[in-house]
Amino acid sequence: MARPEPALVPPARAGLLDAVYDDLGVRQGPEGGTLRVWSGHADSVELVVFDDVDLDWAVATLPLVPVGGGVWAVTTELLRPRARYAVRADGPPAPGNTFNRETLLLDPYARGIVAGGFGDHRAVVVDGGFDWGGVTKPAVPMDRTVIYEAHVKGLTKRHPGVPPALHGTYAGLAHPAMIQHLLDLGITSVELLPVHAFATEPRLLHLGLTNYWGYNTVNFFTPHARYATAESRRSGPEAVLREFKGMVRLLHEAGLEVILDVVYNHTSEEGVGGPRSSLRGLDNRSYYRQHDDGTYIDVTGCGNSVDTATDAAARLVLDSLRYWANDVQVDGFRLDLAVTLGRDGAHTFTPDHPLLRAIVDDPLLAGVKTIAEPWDVGLGGWQTGNFGTGWHEWNDRYRDRVRNFWLSDVDYARRADTSPTGVGGFATRLAGSSNTFSAERGPLASVNFVTAHDGFTLHDLVSYDVKHNLANGEHGRDGADTNRSFNHGTEGPTDDEGILSVRRKAMRNLLGTLLLSAGIPMLTAGDEFGRTQRGNNNAYCHDSALTWLSWDHAPWQDDLAAHVRRLLQLRRENPALRPSRFARLGEHIPSASVMQWYDEHGETMSIERWTSATHRTLQYVAASTPEHEPHNRILLIVHGNEAPIEVTLPELEGAERFVSLWTSLTDRPAEDRPEFAAGDVVTMPDTSIHLFRVV
Repeated sequence: MARPEPALVPPARAGLLDAVYDDLGVRQGPEGGTLRVWSGHADSVELVVFDDVDLDWAVATLPLVPVGGGVWAVTTELLRPRARYAVRADGPPAPGNTFNRETLLLDPYARGIVAGGFGDHRAVVVDGGFDWGGVTKPAVPMDRTVIYEAHVKGLTKRHPGVPPALHGTYAGLAHPAMIQHLLDLGITSVELLPVHAFATEPRLLHLGLTNYWGYNTVNFFTPHARYATAESRRSGPEAVLREFKGMVRLLHEAGLEVILDVVYNHTSEEGVGGPRSSLRGLDNRSYYRQHDDGTYIDVTGCGNSVDTATDAAARLVLDSLRYWANDVQVDGFRLDLAVTLGRDGAHTFTPDHPLLRAIVDDPLLAGVKTIAEPWDVGLGGWQTGNFGTGWHEWNDRYRDRVRNFWLSDVDYARRADTSPTGVGGFATRLAGSSNTFSAERGPLASVNFVTAHDGFTLHDLVSYDVKHNLANGEHGRDGADTNRSFNHGTEGPTDDEGILSVRRKAMRNLLGTLLLSAGIPMLTAGDEFGRTQRGNNNAYCHDSALTWLSWDHAPWQDDLAAHVRRLLQLRRENPALRPSRFARLGEHIPSASVMQWYDEHGETMSIERWTSATHRTLQYVAASTPEHEPHNRILLIVHGNEAPIEVTLPELEGAERFVSLWTSLTDRPAEDRPEFAAGDVVTMPDTSIHLFRVV
């Protein structure tokens, strides 16, 4: 029996939110399972059902019939739970069409996948039932959100408190020992590198390497099976999905959110001539960006770019997000190369793209955190600050300015005896990047980060001047060349205690800036204890001890982790550090926080001081947004020169004293809380940060 025709109409006419949700793929009914597949250019589509044991033995081949709007459908008792199946499509030869009736294709809406006998994939009918036990999403407010970017396997593979059978797995991430680390640290939201089913590129396999990060998606609805326990993998895709959902439930019980790094901008089918495994075989012309002659327009650098200017591709992305947010209960998404998703039919980025607006306007995605990586590699691909209301963005401008201030500027000053830039640009980033994000969006539009999976770790950022990527098999051509790093006197490992001490203070300055800035901080897993990748700034292809976190720490690493815990405690306790709206300099506005800036003499910063390259000391006073209770004020002193300086605390209306809360000067956070009065002098020996509460 055919279902009602879905509203598959172009976004320009009706909008993606008018499309029927969740009707493609396999659904169970009284007459068996119904498979619905979309292909706008095919002449015929077939279902192939396989033997439960021999995945290369077809037990039935059934035609799908067109039911309107490019949808093809078939209902059969063979599509029961755990059934293995594939589809085939045929169509006319034309530029952009790549039909081949003999090619077995993966259903784009498959909820489960198993490997076929020849290295290809079979879709699996999955019963997605799960008992959530009344556990709901934590719904952490944006101003309290602290993101922890982590790799499922890398985070858990060597944790001594996690049983070996759970190492590197979803269940391992949800183990009490792992959850306790996250809670003790003070983060609120775990952002997982890609967990959609993905494949390793043939080029890497030839080199004996692997796609470790996972940015090579095979299917948008299936969790990556290799991150499940051996027991779940043996039991099949349903068990893998249950393990994933169980992880989400346990993290939610602990009050922790789950954010997924999702890769919708391209697929594992690579460039023209690559695998014809799913979208390419079903309707290449509709799913991938291309010229009139069928050659691809690649704005991702990965061989293909999903064409979200077509309704079919845009709806596929939106339906996948809905599935993970509702059926799997994840709390948010970081959209990789999100500019690609916002390109129109002319391949130009627009913040009002129907898909981008649908993602933040869809009632089925209400309350879901949406974070854009606001760039791709195409023309006009750098769009930081240009996404619309409702979006949050990775702020690379923040990353670069903070690295410059604490690292490359200090390196330059050692060589030239003067700094290249002053404190003005750094201060803007510290206060929420108002020069990048509109007043309507505010500081919480900015996801602040100093490091991420892509690039140097925090430890390597202060230990290497150049990348060391020869092990990647690309002769050192891969990875960023401009890192704004500083090795502080020698490249890589050293026994020089003076250099080691300065490096550790630099890490504390970077962490202090990140966790005390306005905006949403993102901490990269392992940076809290200074992990290293030995100078490799693009370790995407290493599934080894190079990328797995070590939990065997030296005393200085425990000290660094103590600083992170203290900083996140202070962020929670002091709402002045996490404003929801921009302040106006020195003005008291009922709907905004208040900020004031002073120089080292306790005097209001002058224009000359703001713009002078030689002036690298400031005092920053911030008051919390009025709705935050209790209302509070903080004073932050930042000193960006290696020469010592004396700082006179400013006279502030209503301030009786300044209580010291944290400083980057000591290896271990100080337990005493000395107090000061206005006019007192605080000595800042060299590059450092000092935080006070104003009372």
